Amino acid sequence: MSFLIRPARESDVPGISEVELTAGRTSLAAAGRFGEGISAAIRDSHRLVLVAEAPPDMPRDGGSAVVGWSKTHYWDYSDGHAPAGHYLGGITVAPHFRRQGVAAALTEARLEWIWERADTAWYVVNSRNQASLALHQRWGFQELARGPGFHMVTFDGGEGLLLRAPRPEV
Repeated sequence: MSFLIRPARESDVPGISEVELTAGRTSLAAAGRFGEGISAAIRDSHRLVLVAEAPPDMPRDGGSAVVGWSKTHYWDYSDGHAPAGHYLGGITVAPHFRRQGVAAALTEARLEWIWERADTAWYVVNSRNQASLALHQRWGFQELARGPGFHMVTFDGGEGLLLRAPRPEV
């Protein structure tokens, strides 16, 4: 199945919020603050926010064409073990579109963007998030440190991992 991966626009924020609500990652009450943060990330030239759109012929239950989204972060300072640099940020795929390659396509596009700007991509994750760790293995991410948090990301009920992947040689 082919999904369109493209940079997000401000007009995508409602669709991104819908994906978060459907996935149970935010509440209706918090959706406004969430949307403001995504809008700010879309406008930030040091970050990338992407959306995945379902093909036009695929049923969407009357919802948005946005079926997944992801982002990057840029930190211009080090924080303990976590260096300055470009980091993969959150990724969410609507539940009924999971296991169809959407997360992999969003990750590949973000890594290509990062590797146009830096020789290393960084990533932090809860050590218990086996699905995310398995997804990122194909790009050669290797663990560098463990801790309770890196660059404002904390890990409830688990330990955080700091991983990096070098830009592939061409």
